[in-house]
Amino acid sequence: MIPKDHPRYASLMIRERLVKGYESGIVCTHGLIAHGRGEAFDYLIGEKTTEAAMHATKVAVATLLTAERPVISVNGNTAALVPDEIVHLSEHIGAPLEVNLFHRTEERMDKIIAHLKAHSATNVLGKKADARIPGIEHERGKVDKDGIYGADAVLVPLEDGDRCEALVRMGKTVIAIDLNPLSRTSRTATITIVDNVVRAIPNMVKLSEELRGIKQTEIRKIIDAFDNELNLQRMTEHDD
Repeated sequence: MIPKDHPRYASLMIRERLVKGYESGIVCTHGLIAHGRGEAFDYLIGEKTTEAAMHATKVAVATLLTAERPVISVNGNTAALVPDEIVHLSEHIGAPLEVNLFHRTEERMDKIIAHLKAHSATNVLGKKADARIPGIEHERGKVDKDGIYGADAVLVPLEDGDRCEALVRMGKTVIAIDLNPLSRTSRTATITIVDNVVRAIPNMVKLSEELRGIKQTEIRKIIDAFDNELNLQRMTEHDD
């Protein structure tokens, strides 16, 4: 039992969710290591959503709302950390969830899909895997023809850099959530949200509610005015 007055309460609760995800077969050992690396970057930004991160989040939501075929890619860590929030975002922007794993087994795929459905998801892709991202030979290259493969915009929380590059080469708008502003994913993505997924996804849900009532011309202005390289520079300098 972690007391709520513990100075690291929020961080420790995130770790608990990942441990439970690991014990249930949703999260793999490599995911635990990846989280620790990301947590170190979160310390550097004060474990809070910066102004630059919120700006990128708003542009990301605007982009997903105007996309013709948006898709949300989900891995084990994302499913374990923000299952309710990712399902709500999927509903709000009309984008299916697609489970996509580097360490893919049919058993793990089934467990993550069942986990998302237990959190009210109704449209979860990934099992069919009837298409492949060109140039990606590992398991994350396996995608659904009606999902990530055919999407025009893809939200990729906690992404691998090589797949991010490959999706961009396919002509897709790629929105990444990555705590490391210097990573290949951050530098390659169309829009990079440098934030913790446990803050970024709830922020996206809230913004999707706010932006749905705005005229398309205004949403287009939000997207067109964004410069990902400049926003990453702000994050690198932590100029907030």
